[in-house]
Amino acid sequence: MVRLLQPGMIAPTFSTTDINGNSLALESYRSRKVLLSFFRFSACALCNLRVHRLIGRYPQWQRQGMDVIAVFESPLSNMKTYVGAQNAPFLLVADPMAALYELYGIETSEEKVQATLADAHTKDYIAEAVAAGFELTPEKDSNFHRIPADFLIDENGIVQGVHYNQLITDHLDFVAIDRFASNG
Repeated sequence: MVRLLQPGMIAPTFSTTDINGNSLALESYRSRKVLLSFFRFSACALCNLRVHRLIGRYPQWQRQGMDVIAVFESPLSNMKTYVGAQNAPFLLVADPMAALYELYGIETSEEKVQATLADAHTKDYIAEAVAAGFELTPEKDSNFHRIPADFLIDENGIVQGVHYNQLITDHLDFVAIDRFASNG
């Protein structure tokens, strides 16, 4: 069984590169807060809508000492074509082999995807995504059943907030993220 993270645990460390080829080590973020967000795949309209919303809040969070790292289970070429086109001011990471997903216990669930599709609010999210310019686009070889998750990691590398989504659209609330970013 996959070990789910809980608040108070030390965040699993990792080293990787972002979509621009820059080295990234989670340990290098000690002394800063981090929102570590795991998404489905880079063409996911709902994920791109969430990234769009993160971009809008990021300048304030950065001034408050918090960085954002967004991970997608997609190849680098797809990352640059889809989510990379938003020119996010924070780090985007391609994890096509799902190594970081496994490290953080991020699930794949056909049942939760079906529950999302059946949820009354999903049509609203899809309409909002389309209105923002994010079309429902299939991504070849993507993990359609990946379920997102968010982690708030403090300056000492301790997980302070954990949100494993119940639906694709069920991300950690911005109120909780804002509170975490402003407490220092």
